[in-house]
Amino acid sequence: MDILGWVLVILLFAVGMAGAIYLILPGALAIYGAFFVYGLFFSFSEFGIWFWLIQTLIVIVLFIADYAVSAWGVKRFGGSRASIIGSMIGLIIGPFVIPAFGLIIGPFAGAVIGEMIAGTNLERSLKVGLGSVVGLFTSVVVKFILQAIMIVLFILWLVL
Repeated sequence: MDILGWVLVILLFAVGMAGAIYLILPGALAIYGAFFVYGLFFSFSEFGIWFWLIQTLIVIVLFIADYAVSAWGVKRFGGSRASIIGSMIGLIIGPFVIPAFGLIIGPFAGAVIGEMIAGTNLERSLKVGLGSVVGLFTSVVVKFILQAIMIVLFILWLVL
């Protein structure tokens, strides 16, 4: 049973880290779930209130940062509310419509279309679309770092 427990924990960590890039995967929630799997298979005794508070805070920051950083990229490049909404819609729909490149093209196209609907010219709309891609990549980096911190804290909590 120990081997199964560790396999599930590692699998959830892998899914979580992949979720930083492939937004359809449950990222931080998979990592958070790995802590519960560990507790069920082994013991929750290693985890005190501080472990759960810190990990929960990181998950909350991840959810807020995910949307805030993406929106920041659009805003930083002069985007309007319409382009932020378009970018978010493109981020959700893009990977399904264009599996290989939809993660990048979706937010870009969504921001450009949203900005054009708002009445902005094509040149500025394309600039805002670029901002959505910059925001997306920044968001991926932030998520990857924070999720890695969650895993490192888990390991440190077990070892120390």
